[in-house]
Amino acid sequence: MKKLLLLFFLAVPAFAQQKTIALKAAHLFDGTSDTLVDNAVVVVTGNRIAGINVAIPAGAQVIDLGDATLLPGFIDAHVHLTQESGDNFYLDFFHGVMRHPAEQAFYAGAYARKTLDAGFTTVRNVGASDYVDVGLRNAVNAGLTPGPRILTAVHAISATGGHGDGDPIPPARGVPQQGPLEGTCNGADQCRAAVRYQIKYGADVIKFMPSGGVLSLADPVDAPELSQAEMNAIVEEAHHWGRKVAAHCHGDAAAKMAIAAGVDSIEHGSFLQPDTLQMMHDKGVYLVPTLLAGDWLAGKLDKLPPAIANKARAAIAARSDTFRNALKANVKIAFGTDSAVSPHGLNAREFALMTGLGMAPAAALRSATSVAAQLLGVADAGTLAAGKLADIVAVPGNPLADIKQTEHVVFVMKDGVVYRK
Repeated sequence: MKKLLLLFFLAVPAFAQQKTIALKAAHLFDGTSDTLVDNAVVVVTGNRIAGINVAIPAGAQVIDLGDATLLPGFIDAHVHLTQESGDNFYLDFFHGVMRHPAEQAFYAGAYARKTLDAGFTTVRNVGASDYVDVGLRNAVNAGLTPGPRILTAVHAISATGGHGDGDPIPPARGVPQQGPLEGTCNGADQCRAAVRYQIKYGADVIKFMPSGGVLSLADPVDAPELSQAEMNAIVEEAHHWGRKVAAHCHGDAAAKMAIAAGVDSIEHGSFLQPDTLQMMHDKGVYLVPTLLAGDWLAGKLDKLPPAIANKARAAIAARSDTFRNALKANVKIAFGTDSAVSPHGLNAREFALMTGLGMAPAAALRSATSVAAQLLGVADAGTLAAGKLADIVAVPGNPLADIKQTEHVVFVMKDGVVYRK
């Protein structure tokens, strides 16, 4: 009897073998090269890539995608999955106040699904409220709702009155003032505490606000809003805890301070000057340009409060030269959209904006695959190679010939699971 039981348990793995899927397509972009591989086959076993252009194993499920290109799942390094702007700034504010966190979580789940269906299998969520981002990440990880792999920042860290501290509602209205728990800090010690609070409650990455923002009422868009000592404390504390740091930074002076503090990426960077971009190149700091946010706002300026519209015009006017200068300086550019400013699911429009400003199509694709994976520290994603996670998307035709094909994703696999076919 004991021998029979032993034989049974030894045989269980044979019955529990992982499913094998073979993907076939006319082309493949591996996330690292400048060219496509033709007549591609990718074999997936479980949640890993077992081989590329190898013999298809007997019994494998074959998915033939025809005249399409297989690519690594796209990565967006700058999203806000827990919210989405509409055409009415004031109604957006009302919704943000009136919805319970549990209700907002359902919206976040819908935004996550749209993002995944658009081919983005990993995102970095750089700021949210009410811990909806942490709940969404955990729900996706537990398989409770479909969505991309999420690295999240919890609350973005800001000075009092800065971009991230909320709108200037009079205290007499009874709205609580924010502190380090919510990411608002004054002085190096409070800023260290703010980092620790975000990590305590689930942050994978730290995001802070060295300069002002566009969609905030109380602050200039380009002025430094934290001292050098405060920035140093934020970056040092985050790095002590093994977290990378993203700096929301439109202004040039604030960017120089953030770079000196040791930040990992500059987000937006609208007004960066050539010498600042050279500093970024020399120190290996990434630029996440979020061109789509400005492009989307450009068509809605007359619907925004005048203070915000004026800041948006200035940022939009400057950002193209900054991007071109970043290319000239060979700054590492990682793909990011600031989705939530624009509707979720339109993320791939960023590719055409990047190539329209002079970036080569292959470099644009790498910015959303291998380059973004390096920035986020997700070594298992961003490229198609044996042993990597099976995050794979397909687009029609040849995206190197027509980058807008990235906006028409026809197949999505994340972690070996097919979500769109």
